[in-house]
Amino acid sequence: MFYFLVIFVAVLLMIIAIQKFNMHPFLVMTVISVLVGLVCGIPSEKVIVIIKNGFGSIMGNIGIVILCGTIIGTILEKTGAALTMANTILGLVGKSRSVLTMAITGYVTGIPVFCDSGFVILSPISRALAARSNISLAVMATALSGGLYATHCLVPPTPGPIAMAGTLDADLGLTILVGLVISIPATLAAYLYAKYISSKIDIPANPEFTVEELVEKYGKLPGALHSFSPILVPILLIAIKSIGDFPSAPFGNGAVKYFFSFIGNPVIALILGVFLAMTLIPDSEQKNVLDWVTEGVTSSAGILAITGAGGSFGAIIQKLPIADVISSSLMGMGVGVFLPFIIAALLKCAMGASTVAMITTSAMVAPMLGAMGFTSPLGRVLIIMAIGAGSMTVSHANDSYFWVVSQFSDMSTSQAYKCQTGMTGVMGITTIVVVYILSVLFVH
Repeated sequence: MFYFLVIFVAVLLMIIAIQKFNMHPFLVMTVISVLVGLVCGIPSEKVIVIIKNGFGSIMGNIGIVILCGTIIGTILEKTGAALTMANTILGLVGKSRSVLTMAITGYVTGIPVFCDSGFVILSPISRALAARSNISLAVMATALSGGLYATHCLVPPTPGPIAMAGTLDADLGLTILVGLVISIPATLAAYLYAKYISSKIDIPANPEFTVEELVEKYGKLPGALHSFSPILVPILLIAIKSIGDFPSAPFGNGAVKYFFSFIGNPVIALILGVFLAMTLIPDSEQKNVLDWVTEGVTSSAGILAITGAGGSFGAIIQKLPIADVISSSLMGMGVGVFLPFIIAALLKCAMGASTVAMITTSAMVAPMLGAMGFTSPLGRVLIIMAIGAGSMTVSHANDSYFWVVSQFSDMSTSQAYKCQTGMTGVMGITTIVVVYILSVLFVH
């Protein structure tokens, strides 16, 4: 109980420092990590080592992935590739379904690109489509936000899911496949919420550009396949690597397997994605390449800092005997996938950052997998999905994404609570129900 009390007080202090005193989450989590370690009796020198190792370990796993994702997102915006993607999806689902178009565009863009960045990138397109369709911006923004959020919380190589896969020793290709499937009902839940709840709020689109003016602004837009390639090719390479790692060794154990194992590593796959994105840049804009890459690197700094601090906090928690206590007290209750969901949801509500909630919860849950009965490859992936579902429940005022969505969509705080907070609550509950059904069917 002492350790639980310490963590409860630590989380409470985080909430107060971040919300009440507007302190940066990086500083707050780093200081709290030190205090938790000291209060729990870890020697001071060891506390520092654990915090440095936790920060370095998470950066080693996903630092380059985050940087590459933000660079890809910046280039997709600057070259008009994001507009091509939206137009392509609009053409497939029909011009009368512009809300569904934004949800699907968010779903695709949110795979390598942080949801905050993705929303900023796609916001002008969302406004333009809202104006053309004569639909409230609240509806379009909610659908876009939900699509981005679904894959942000559930599909590698987004930083949170890829960090969880590393912590829980899960197969990355299987995590991507299951994540892409489970993200679909989550995105549909957001789409339906936008259509039937957010539609009651009328916010004028007030677009800076119409769709036609956006097309004219970018000049000649890149082709559809070319535009999607920086996102789809890395995912395909990571999936092929996972297939090569199957016990049946479909690619053998020679040069072919090692080749796919190398280029399918998330770091290499995302670097290739960056260079594919660079091929989108027309000759007339080549002079801006350095500026665009620098912009992507700069915009990822805050994400990297918060993620690293989350790694430090998770490392400290892993050193405490919490798993043993939870195992003995809760395993008999048969809570299954709901345990990681609840932990992640509490941390998400308390701290605001989904990625930090994912990293911290996966660190706490890792030692419990055996007691929970989720040690199979699919079992580990379903625990990742349960944590992802918790980490999206719910986005409110202590979440930077809440403010990105509200500010870029002209929402008042109360409107954002109704659209963003309500929608993310419905998404999280929908997702955990799907995960629970899958766990009953395929794990137990």
